[in-house]
Amino acid sequence: MNTSTSTFVRTEMLPEQSPPLTEAGAVKWVRENLFSSVLNGILTVLGVAVVAYIIVGIAPWLSRSVWNAGSLSECRQIIAATWGEGVTGACWAVIRERWPQYLFGFYPSHLYWRPVLAFALLVVAVAPVLFDKLPRKMLWFSLVYPAVGFWLLWGGSVWVPVTALAGFAIGYAAAKLIQPVAGTILATIAAVLAPVLWWLFLAGPVADALHSIMPIALQGVRSREFGGFVLAFTIGFTGIAFSLPLGVMLALGRQSDMFIVNKLSVGFIEFIRGVPLITLLFTASLLLNYFLPPGTDFDIILRVIIMVVLFAAAYIAEVVRGGLAALPRGQYEAADALGLDYWKAQRLIIMPQALKISIPGIVSTFIGLFKDTTLVVFVGLLDPLKGITDAVRASTDWKGIYWEPYIFVGAIFFLFCFGMSRYSMYLESKLKTDHR
Repeated sequence: MNTSTSTFVRTEMLPEQSPPLTEAGAVKWVRENLFSSVLNGILTVLGVAVVAYIIVGIAPWLSRSVWNAGSLSECRQIIAATWGEGVTGACWAVIRERWPQYLFGFYPSHLYWRPVLAFALLVVAVAPVLFDKLPRKMLWFSLVYPAVGFWLLWGGSVWVPVTALAGFAIGYAAAKLIQPVAGTILATIAAVLAPVLWWLFLAGPVADALHSIMPIALQGVRSREFGGFVLAFTIGFTGIAFSLPLGVMLALGRQSDMFIVNKLSVGFIEFIRGVPLITLLFTASLLLNYFLPPGTDFDIILRVIIMVVLFAAAYIAEVVRGGLAALPRGQYEAADALGLDYWKAQRLIIMPQALKISIPGIVSTFIGLFKDTTLVVFVGLLDPLKGITDAVRASTDWKGIYWEPYIFVGAIFFLFCFGMSRYSMYLESKLKTDHR
């Protein structure tokens, strides 16, 4: 349009103006997130009211905390002398007084360095698995850590965990020797049978013979002396480490075209998922010994760990199966077009994508598994939540203490579960390779 015929033509730009208050800063965030609709506004007001009510009720109790006292009665006397008669307050002195029991149970006090060292080495072993920027050579320590951790926690002859590790090496060697001659299926069977036979018949005599030659040992600790978070971490982290690979194998077995493998996997998964964990724990504690030879001493913690691993593996198998089902058929066809066999296709193409999809479900299962370690109290083990708390409250000094132990144990469980959740989100973000 010709400027001479236009009603108005701007010859200079207007100066920049700040956006309206409702479209910037905190006001915009509040409007969009807390009061975006009538229902959202009502829920925000109700939520703030509930939080304020809880804070008003708890804050005075927390503000009158006592940290230095030798008993609950002394705590109450200090509170009454400081804030007046009839006033209540938190008695955190029980945690200050009994924290070794909550952490170590009845583990011998002069051996506390062993679980502490085992936990520190656990961090070193897990680090290269969780963070790929660390040297890959550290994974060798991750592989041998279960034997190191077992020896530090339970003690005894060093040759017991060594011969146990040797079983895995024997299974690997058997698979490598048989695969070129008899194929993958028989090699897999040999990889399972060889270590089982080694552990049942040869590992014990070989460990005894080696111990007679080189008697390297630590002071033994019985399982009934375990308790607190040492017990929870032992069961929880072992269950997490062993249930994931077993769950992946069960998921692959459920999708297998081989009739026996498929039906056995389906039967195992459906049976375990249909039975409560507490039932499996009672089975491990009471019934398992009836199926073992007379005089067999099968450690109670080992029995519980086996049942926890089987229970978690069944749920992880379904999570991984969901990830496998979410992959388009073209991924399988691409693997076939490249000439990859079944195991290479799963390792290089299928499983990395399926596990990436399954990360939220897998981590959720791990968090549930870690929290379920408190159920071991029903089979006579002193978990940190109820077992140790009842042991502390059995003392006349702390009889009647209630909220403080549960809050302390719940806070520690929250920290570890929250850490797993945050790592899950970090891993999802790191592996998110789609186009955005």
